[in-house]
Amino acid sequence: MPQHAVRSLLRRKRTLAALASGAALATGAGLLLSHASATGPAAEAAPEVVPPAANAAFDYQIGGAYSPPAGVEALSRDRTAKPAKGLYNVCYVNAFQTQPDALDWWEKNDPDLLLRDGDGELVNDDAWGEALLDTSTEGKRIRLAKIVGGWIDGCATSGFQAVEPDNLDSYERSEGLLNQAHNAAFAKLLADRAHAAGLAIGQKNTTDLLGQRKEIGFDFAVAEECGRYDECADYASAYGDRVFVVEYTDRDFTEACSSVGATVSVVRRDLDVVPAGRPGYVFRTC
Repeated sequence: MPQHAVRSLLRRKRTLAALASGAALATGAGLLLSHASATGPAAEAAPEVVPPAANAAFDYQIGGAYSPPAGVEALSRDRTAKPAKGLYNVCYVNAFQTQPDALDWWEKNDPDLLLRDGDGELVNDDAWGEALLDTSTEGKRIRLAKIVGGWIDGCATSGFQAVEPDNLDSYERSEGLLNQAHNAAFAKLLADRAHAAGLAIGQKNTTDLLGQRKEIGFDFAVAEECGRYDECADYASAYGDRVFVVEYTDRDFTEACSSVGATVSVVRRDLDVVPAGRPGYVFRTC
């Protein structure tokens, strides 16, 4: 999930239809085809994609759903949870790594989509016990997008307004087997799928890909620990303050609030993002 090559162990984790068709500029038959398309029956309109409002009070509930605290306007929940009525709901999807309890499913159904080293061993995110998915080839990205895309469609069906595909930065933990281009290309497939389903899509961490946000199709950002790395302003500038900042320590929360808290939603959560009422639960906003 960093902003730097050295990944912090505090980082929280859990989770193909192309929309655009190229318009050909040509002469002769090409012009006739273009004219026929323009004057023919209108194509079915794509669902409206609504990004979150800037500085909407946010709660991060990927560790378990609970009644939102007073004043919360937007939240993120796991794709298996139900959205909260009347709020802007972001659907958490672990898109670039496996959930620990899902590894057997991947091994049984699509073992070649799991990233493996030269010895055939799985490449893991050891901090969270998650195997990395293999985004290194176009063929594998397309197959992965069919699976993850199905989850994204499920988010839309459940009533979410947006999706956050986690672990965009898995290349940093890939032992050199993946790179930014691989994950950016996969993210583009997911963005197309989300938009086709009427969902906004958020960039989850890594300032390395901020420059490609428009090409990929990201609409907003969810930034964990940007206060820790003094990067919150970078996200805010790139996304016009449509950023949900999540911090896990008082020090980093204070830094984020000082940096962008006047214009960007910042929330302090406990590292395990446990539901309200559980031991260790923490929720604060600027």
